[in-house]
Amino acid sequence: MSDFSKLNALFFNTSLKRTAGESHTQLLMNASAGIMEKHGVTVEHVHMFDHQIVPGVYPDMTEHGWDRDDWPQIWPKVLEADILVIGTPLWLGEESSLCRVLIERLYGMSGELNDKGQSIYYGKVGGCVVTGNEDGIKHAAMTICYALSHLGVTIPPQADCGWIGEAGPGASYGDDDGAGGKIGFDNDFTQRNTTIMTWNLMHMAKLLKDAGGLPNEGNDRRAWKAGCRFDYENPEYRA
Repeated sequence: MSDFSKLNALFFNTSLKRTAGESHTQLLMNASAGIMEKHGVTVEHVHMFDHQIVPGVYPDMTEHGWDRDDWPQIWPKVLEADILVIGTPLWLGEESSLCRVLIERLYGMSGELNDKGQSIYYGKVGGCVVTGNEDGIKHAAMTICYALSHLGVTIPPQADCGWIGEAGPGASYGDDDGAGGKIGFDNDFTQRNTTIMTWNLMHMAKLLKDAGGLPNEGNDRRAWKAGCRFDYENPEYRA
């Protein structure tokens, strides 16, 4: 068995529920987090509504007119994480408004570079958890995973999971089924996808961590800024 004890995972819950304990999304994220913790990963959860993380694309929005912005306190947790998982409910087939705020704030840090001159997100892996009772899991996963990838996060194979039950109004993940159980907890499709996502996140994070991240040949932004053009024509006067 692989040793995942050196990995850190950060789960963001962008539910519109005021408290995490009332969130169906949190319940499904807990299933993934439980697998990680069982195998030695250090897990931390951030419930967006527990904080005042304001919209914007700058590292600290208090420098742009806001009286308060908790993002600068959350950012060190993102920096430390090897695994980022974004959880969202579906509303009208789309991820939540808080999910978009989170992606904007992550984007606001994309100018930061690591010590190899790469995006600060290089070496991290990401995935997403989606819940609701209407269609849209794959659409939301496509949007979230693309955003993470564009920032520099590595997306492993099959890095999303979700539960939507029957289409239309109805029970949500974790609701009482009236027979002493919880809706969705025994759904084989959701269990399978959650398990595969979680293990692939751990495998990829360990591979990257053991390798010291991605090589910086061809993706060193400091070198590019200094004039190096890698495979493009490079006049002799450039270093």
